[in-house]
Amino acid sequence: MKRLKWVVIGVYLLVSATIGSAMAEAKVLTMSTTTSTESSGLLDVLLPEFKKDTGIDVKVLAKGTGAALKDGMDGNVDVVFVHAKQKEADFVDKGFGTQRYAVMHNDFIIVGPPADPAEIKGSKDSIEALQKIAAAKAPFISRGDDSGTHTKEQEIWGKSSLKLVETSQKLVISGKEAQVVAKKPENSDAWYYSIGQGMGKTLTFADEKNAYAIADRGTYIAYKWGKTPAVDLDILFEGDETLANPYGVIPVNPKKFPHVKYDLAQQFADWLISARGQNVIADFKLEGKQLFFPDAIK
Repeated sequence: MKRLKWVVIGVYLLVSATIGSAMAEAKVLTMSTTTSTESSGLLDVLLPEFKKDTGIDVKVLAKGTGAALKDGMDGNVDVVFVHAKQKEADFVDKGFGTQRYAVMHNDFIIVGPPADPAEIKGSKDSIEALQKIAAAKAPFISRGDDSGTHTKEQEIWGKSSLKLVETSQKLVISGKEAQVVAKKPENSDAWYYSIGQGMGKTLTFADEKNAYAIADRGTYIAYKWGKTPAVDLDILFEGDETLANPYGVIPVNPKKFPHVKYDLAQQFADWLISARGQNVIADFKLEGKQLFFPDAIK
């Protein structure tokens, strides 16, 4: 009888542990996101507040927007949080995501050495600024990683009057090999560096090389005022309408991938665009400087 009692207790403990483990696993959301949300420090503030309100942990995979969306296309994550609006629209149109929710925005800026050797200050637009960099053959660092920032850079070069050549490089992102095809100015090997890295590393490399780069304002602020040592780069061009940088969150479509945790993904999206989530975003500042501006609640 005593032996039977211990068997029953053992079975009870085993079942309880299994149920507890399953419940814990069910409360973990996997998100693929752009490096700027992580490098800026936003996720360090945002995700603890989300967990406090919901009890949901978020496992973060930070990479370029193209790679983040590919994670969603492969069904490897539950939600994506990125910043390349046309690519996001394509992602939803092709059935990989349920809906894009506008979350926040900042803007892209062109940064470089304080001496501004290419004299891009005062340029009439971002196209002219990049053309001046090319004419001066001043060092320019491209992320080269199919990210939202890289996509914006490609868009600006494409609108310029410069002759462009196609390039291709293999990158290893989260252990997977990816082929990134892009365009750059012709005969630019001596000054154009495509490094296949995130925003933080791109800013650090540009600082080391006294080079120009396109950056999102949030990550730049974090590396200029939130890091020691700080980068010595200055904002040399800003304010062009072309440089708008909106961020969206998209739950991965459960009709295409039944295994995704859609309920948790939708809960995360709803929280981000709620007054609570939007206020956390608005209140995130460094040295009094706001890094992101809410889009869901004005």
